[in-house]
Amino acid sequence: MIGNDMRTMDDYEFRGKTVLLRVDLNSPIDPKTQKITDDSRIREHAKTVKELSDKGAKVVVLAHQGDPLFLDQYVPLEEHAHILSALVGRDVKYVDEVFGSSAREAIKKMTNGQIVMLENTRYFAVDTRLFEDTVKLTPQEQASSMLVRKLYPLADVFVNDAFAAAHKSQPSLVGFAEVLPSVAGRVLESEVGALSKIRDHPERPCVFCLGGRKISDKYEMLEPVLENGVADFVLTSGLIGLIMLKAAGHSLGASSESLIAKLGYDKYVPISARLLDTYGKERLRVPSDLAVERGTGRAEIDTSSLPVIDPIKDIGQKTVHEYSTIIERAGTVFFSGPPGVIENKQFSGGTRAILRTITQSRAFSVVGGGHSIAALREYELLDRISYVSTGGGALVRYLSGEELPAIAALKRAAPRLPKRSVIAQEIGT
Repeated sequence: MIGNDMRTMDDYEFRGKTVLLRVDLNSPIDPKTQKITDDSRIREHAKTVKELSDKGAKVVVLAHQGDPLFLDQYVPLEEHAHILSALVGRDVKYVDEVFGSSAREAIKKMTNGQIVMLENTRYFAVDTRLFEDTVKLTPQEQASSMLVRKLYPLADVFVNDAFAAAHKSQPSLVGFAEVLPSVAGRVLESEVGALSKIRDHPERPCVFCLGGRKISDKYEMLEPVLENGVADFVLTSGLIGLIMLKAAGHSLGASSESLIAKLGYDKYVPISARLLDTYGKERLRVPSDLAVERGTGRAEIDTSSLPVIDPIKDIGQKTVHEYSTIIERAGTVFFSGPPGVIENKQFSGGTRAILRTITQSRAFSVVGGGHSIAALREYELLDRISYVSTGGGALVRYLSGEELPAIAALKRAAPRLPKRSVIAQEIGT
């Protein structure tokens, strides 16, 4: 339940209607084979797709995969369509266009219950972070984008089920809600209902474990959760941990520093320095040792030994022990982003150890993000986490108290679609 400020799928009659369904199927991709390595998000959204299809809707699936900063994760959605088809138990037609003539013709020819998946929306430039961060289009301006203008006349309703992308202000997430009746899908409804309780009344101490390669969203929420007291401790690892070390005065070495520069993450160094000065290393923890790739093996070094010529790929045992001690005393733990390179078993040890400590603690645990969920599944720990969220950046930003753009868009759209319960009362049924 998500209250009266958003409409849900219970407020709309879908039979015979064309539905633009925005989901988040963004999945970990093997850099070598370009194949999906974990389908957890697809599994969750398959339930919404099946319900809509069962209700006789013509289901047009919009989704993205990858980030322009990480080209090894940037692939078409054909495999996603095949996996979704197997999970739903019916054919999912894949169209290799987002809004071109072939895509529009496929939508026009749909019959009740049919499912079509359009191409990766990331191939449409306005639906990427570039336009969100740099151009900063308003939702109304995004409703005038080519993506929305080409597709919305073919649809009757917009269903946003993409909680994991709800922190993004992009046409496929906020533009359609400006021009179509719009409701929350089952995944988004479930996430908001559960996470609202977690955000508002976390048991103390509350610990945030933040790692991984995708860090821009995490930096946007770092200061709010520290300043507002949502997080009592933030344990950094992955690229955030390395940037924090750099901000603390450590030279990392050419390999790691060139990676940070290549990704454009140098801008976070002065931000990190300010956060460390403001909140101190007691609340904002940085790794005390690291694991590097040396030759064909793993070697661990103390941070006092930096810089190092070898690539840094995990936290070391000393850091694992320090972080685990904090987690063992926690009342609530949020985990988003693996500490190490989990695709390589030699550098998955930090992630495995931290996640195992979380499952063995008394804490109410929340884990979010595609790679984090993949790690839980790999280590057979998935059923030992209190709540598994499809969100990564959306999860941490929602828990920091931020109004997510896609959720705000659904709230703006709500008055245009009366709740079914209200309609029933009005007609006396």
